[in-house]
Amino acid sequence: MSEEKKRFIQEFVPGKQITLSHLIANPDSDMFEKLGIQQEGALGILTLTPSETVIIAGDLATKAAHVQLGFLDRFTGSLVIVGSVSEVDMAMREINRFLSETLGYTPSIITKS
Repeated sequence: MSEEKKRFIQEFVPGKQITLSHLIANPDSDMFEKLGIQQEGALGILTLTPSETVIIAGDLATKAAHVQLGFLDRFTGSLVIVGSVSEVDMAMREINRFLSETLGYTPSIITKS
């Protein structure tokens, strides 16, 4: 019996927008291990369209605050930044501000857990 191949289709909403900005304060150490990144105080998770925007966002994050890039994928628009809660928050605010005010992106409310 042959297994049927399944196709994965990824679709992006057109436009310039930050679709997710979420800060996880003090996540469980297992989360860092599963993500394969060094443990810090907080994780900042962003998704952006167009996806190449994560390159700009990663640059902004590291210049705005003392954070490290945990993950950056220019094909999916995913960015994870790592650092203290206050530094990750500052970096995420700067990303939203710059992309909105300078490049005309629709910003995202920064949610927290």
